[in-house]
Amino acid sequence: MSSDSTVKRLVLAYSGGLDTSCILVWLKDQGYKVVCYMANIGQDEDMEAARSKALSLGAEKVYIEDIREEFVTDFIFPAIQANVLYEDRYQLGTVMLLGIVGMT
Repeated sequence: MSSDSTVKRLVLAYSGGLDTSCILVWLKDQGYKVVCYMANIGQDEDMEAARSKALSLGAEKVYIEDIREEFVTDFIFPAIQANVLYEDRYQLGTVMLLGIVGMT
């Protein structure tokens, strides 16, 4: 096995769903050590169950960060004030999540 300084390690934005669970296993198969990051923005999800799932699939560590306040203050409120819409019809809640997860 290679020394720890040559090990490929990355952070995966992990949801616990099928897509991120499959990519976690694939990354492990490619030789990566995977650290999972989960953002709590107030969604109705069992974060501890997702943590357990990631660890059982081979994640080295799982970090869960509570970013509800920042998400509302820095993304939701400004979007509502600006009347941000997708296709002139839908609020952009899901897309805004990508911005804050990338910042944390």
